[in-house]
Amino acid sequence: MPIMGKPMNYDLKGRDLSTVLAEGAVVADETKRRFGRLSGEQVNWKPSAKDWSIGQCFDHLIISNRPYLEIFEKTLAGRRRGRIWERVPLLPGLFGRLLLNTLRPDSGRNVKARPAFLPSSSQIAPTIVATFLEQQERLLRLMDASRKLDLDGITITSPVAGFVTYSLMDACRIIVAHEQNHVVQATRVMEAQGFPG
Repeated sequence: MPIMGKPMNYDLKGRDLSTVLAEGAVVADETKRRFGRLSGEQVNWKPSAKDWSIGQCFDHLIISNRPYLEIFEKTLAGRRRGRIWERVPLLPGLFGRLLLNTLRPDSGRNVKARPAFLPSSSQIAPTIVATFLEQQERLLRLMDASRKLDLDGITITSPVAGFVTYSLMDACRIIVAHEQNHVVQATRVMEAQGFPG
């Protein structure tokens, strides 16, 4: 998807932190440009009852990214305690690659959100986009501050599934790939027939 002349890079597997941060900034720029001035009606419009609205896409991202803020803050402060299963070799790399392949916007897969990460089903204020952008700025700052850490050597447990582990570097990649996925989804909503003008 072109963004101000630059396409999003959906292949974040193996990419370094600078590349991931640049893609996270592209997500923020595209979000502000495409969705920053939408009305309440536009934010809450759905192509069908089973589809999410643009507001629900961003509400879901805010809910999904919230646990990562705490993970990064605790890790940076040296207060995060590793769990025993995070030390199992090979699994973190396997889970990281699997999630990245699944979350890519061009993967063709439709992943169902866990109940705790479902967006609100009520009307969502158009300020949801600004709220996402504020959270994104904070998250990208925390990721950038983590450069001094051994991101590939630190393993975390997924906030979504307690048996899934991956490196903190893969967490950065997963966060941005997940965001790309929902920006593409929100764009499809905006381009759907019947979207309010």
